[in-house]
Parts: sequence; C-alpha cells; structure tokens
Amino acid sequence: MPQYLLSIYQPDGPPPGPEVLGPIMDKLNALNDEMRAAGAWVFAAGLFPADTATVVRHADGRTLVTDGPYVEGKEHLGGLTIVAAEDLDAALGWATRLAEITTLPIEVRPFAQ
Repeated sequence: MPQYLLSIYQPDGPPPGPEVLGPIMDKLNALNDEMRAAGAWVFAAGLFPADTATVVRHADGRTLVTDGPYVEGKEHLGGLTIVAAEDLDAALGWATRLAEITTLPIEVRPFAQ
C-alpha cells in the first residue's frame, strides 16, 4: 500500500499554552488511535523548534555544517505523520482530519516507490 508523508507546518514562536495545546493533543492522540485501528498509521512525531536544526552540506570535497534551519521563514516543519493509504484521496482524508485538529497547514506527499 502506498505511503504518504503528512507534513505539519507551524508558525515560528513559542507553542500555545497548555489550555490551548492540551485539547489539541488529546484530539491528535485520538486521531492517531483511529489511524492505527484503520491500519493507516505508520509513524508520527513532533519536532523541536527550527532553531535547533543543523544543516550539513557537502560540495567540492568539503563538508559545511551550519546552525539553524535550511530555509529561513515564518513557518517551519513542526511535525510529521506517515500513513499507508489506498490512494491520494484517502491520504487527503487523513490530512483533512489532521488540519482540522491542529488548525495548521498539512502538506501531503507520496513516497517514491
């Protein structure tokens, strides 16, 4: 079954307080349980803020390591979910649910087979 990456993009800055984030995480855990029960859930994880990133580049026989995200922006990858889905429409269905719960944009991309 094809797998899809559901990338969760969040604005830079501190996360919302527990009064906002708590109910979101409860709903997110319930969605993950639903995906597991449906056989769609493969993996999910949140990421530390973008300023904790390290970028490694290699060119001309040299490796350059720099602090910070690869791209400077007002939003960054904040987490990801990998689902196994029958087709793109099914993956978009899970992404829609994820976007409703998190209120954040979700990018859906198939894995190359």
